[in-house]
Amino acid sequence: MAGVVGAWVRDAVDPAVLRWGIGLSFLAIGAWALKPDEVEGDPTPRRAHGVFAVTLVAFFLAEMGDKTQLATIALAAHYPSLLQVVAGTTLGMMIANVPAVLVGERLAHRLPVRLVHAVAAALFAILGALALLDAAGMLRH
Repeated sequence: MAGVVGAWVRDAVDPAVLRWGIGLSFLAIGAWALKPDEVEGDPTPRRAHGVFAVTLVAFFLAEMGDKTQLATIALAAHYPSLLQVVAGTTLGMMIANVPAVLVGERLAHRLPVRLVHAVAAALFAILGALALLDAAGMLRH
């Protein structure tokens, strides 16, 4: 869904404006990465839905506003190949998430969360800076 939104933005927004918007959005995502995630409210389901349905809807809603989905929108807005962007972001998320799921509990006590957030923020800041330099015509293609 994020890829489709990004493709729509790519078609609706002037390319020069889009380059600046993408650069600024990556810088904003980098700043956002410095803010630790927080669990909001009571996670106990209030209705008689099954655990699967509640988890499916909760994760869908949480992920659509997540930094990775916003990055997918920005990338799909920048690059014309929707299929490659969706495949790349999906594979990237799987590569990042599978090890976390498999060894997360053991590593969670050893890796400083602040360091992980700082590295993510730095990567997004670098991508944002590169996008802004490209928008300003300062990068060679």
